[in-house]
Order: sequence, then C-alpha cells, then structure tokens
Amino acid sequence: MRRLSRKKALSLVKELDAFPKVSESYVETSASGGTVSLLAFSAMALLAVLEFFVYRETWMKYEYSVDKDFSSKLRINIDITVAMKCQHVGADILDLAETMITSNGLQYEPVIFELTPQQRLWQRTLLLIQNRLREEHALQEVLYKTLLKGAPTALPPREDASMEPLNACRIHGHVYVNKVAGNLHITVGKPIHHPQGHAHIAAFVSHETYNFSHRIDHLSFGEELPGVINPLDGTEKITYNNNQMFQYFITVVPTKLNTYKISADTHQFSVTERERLINHAAGSHGVSGIFVKYDTSSLMVTVSEQHMPLWQFLVRLCGIIGGIFSTTGLERC
Repeated sequence: MRRLSRKKALSLVKELDAFPKVSESYVETSASGGTVSLLAFSAMALLAVLEFFVYRETWMKYEYSVDKDFSSKLRINIDITVAMKCQHVGADILDLAETMITSNGLQYEPVIFELTPQQRLWQRTLLLIQNRLREEHALQEVLYKTLLKGAPTALPPREDASMEPLNACRIHGHVYVNKVAGNLHITVGKPIHHPQGHAHIAAFVSHETYNFSHRIDHLSFGEELPGVINPLDGTEKITYNNNQMFQYFITVVPTKLNTYKISADTHQFSVTERERLINHAAGSHGVSGIFVKYDTSSLMVTVSEQHMPLWQFLVRLCGIIGGIFSTTGLERC
C-alpha cells in the first residue's frame, strides 16, 4: 500500500512538471547550435566580468540635515604668504559678537615671495586641477574616495638655500573660533586688544611699504584631510598699488565624510572674490589688506560611500546568465 501511494504521489508530481525533458534520442547536435552555444558562453563570461567590476565600484551618497551643533568650535587652517615683512603685518579674527579671537595659533615666518621653478610648477598644476574641479564636479567624488592616497597639497619647500632677501611673511597655523560669522583680516600693523574693540598699530609703518600681493597656499575649515583641494588653494593675487583691498566672502558648510578609508568631520566652502582700490576722494573707503569674511551654513551635508550589496550582485548575475541561456535556447528552437 505504501509503494502504491508513493507511485501515485510521484506520478502526480510528474504531471505538475513545467519543464518536461526531451529524450536524448530526439536531440540532435549541429554546428550552428554549437556556434550559438559558444557565443552564449562567451557573452555570459564577458557580462559576468563586467558586472563584477560594477560590483566593485562605489558611489557617494549625499544627505542633507539641519546642523544642530552650535556649541563646538570651528577650526580654521591658514597658510598665506604676504609680500610684506613680518614686522609690518598682523592677522586676527573678529566674530559677529565682536569677540576678538587670539591669533596665538598663527606663526609669522620670514620667507621669499617669489617661487622657485619647482614650486611654480606645483602651483600651476594645482590651479589646473582647480579649473577642472570647477568644470567637472564629479571629480570631487574621486578625491573623496582616494583621500589617503592623495599627494600632499602643501607647497613643497625650496630645494636650495637662496641668498635673496626675505621680503615676505608666511602666516600659517590654525585657530579655533565660534561657529558664527566672522572676519579674518591681515592688514598693516600688529593687532592689539582693548575693551572697545581691536586695532592695529600701523603708525610706524611707511605707506610706501604697503604691498598686499599674496598667495594662499592653503585655507580650510575643520579637520585637515590629506589629498583634499580647497577652493582657494594656490590662489595668487599681485598688485602694484599700495592701497589695494582684497576680500573673500566664504560660506562654510559642515560636512560629515564617511568612506571605507576614512571617517571625519570637515567643512566645505564656496567663495566669492572681490578686490578694489581704496580711494577716499572717489568714495571708495576702507583699509588696505586681505579680508576673509566667513559664515557658517545651517545645513549639514553627510557624504557616505555606498557599495552594491552581495545579494543584489548575485541576483543581477543570475539574471544575465538566465536571460542569455533562455534567449539562445529560443533561437535554437
């Protein structure tokens, strides 16, 4: 009885077979069928390899949220060379609350303003990359993915000891400021602190020595990351007038970066440049110098590196193999 019930069950299952098999005696091989099979297997192998390369690729996902962190400090990284002697210039930061930030974190180093051929080549290459980044925004994702592999973006040191006079001042270092709008300015005279605000002692500096030609080797906000190129890196401004004012209006966007190589809290920024000649008789008032006015955005950007999950890769791979197999089978019929 058990054997009969098993046979009935097997016969019932066989009747439900949606993929009936053809007897081998009715199957006939041919040269055309072999050619189609060979092409099908080649296409499967090629598409499987290409799909594997797609699986290995990653992409950057951008998410936007409101920045709720107002209590933390904002780090400003500075490396600017001014074509004046260090004893004649001073740098300080004044924020929106009229709080003068001490510039103890900044160092004044006498240097030569003119670049060596090797340094000039580095700067031209950096400016070329900057232009490409402005035209091809997708290149920024490449920089995010290869941060730790990126070449150092700092100006290379002079390869030989020059006998030229040290006619410029390199102001470099970092300072921590409140996350409010502020103004970093480099102008004539050393800054002094007093309850009514701030001032620069410029009375003993001859007007003929004013020269605010400058080069921004590096300017960034937040944690410094290797390989990142910021919008003002490599910027050089030359003036032959003693009364020139340079202004940079910056909007800073807090950014959380999460890739498979690094995780960091940094900041992106956009900048608008302006320069004008100070001429009080013509109504152009102000003070000669370099002014970087920054403000923080209320939005925060989270940039995360995404990868195709393994199950999705297997489903796509099965779809490729099954689709080609079914299509070539129909062709052979």
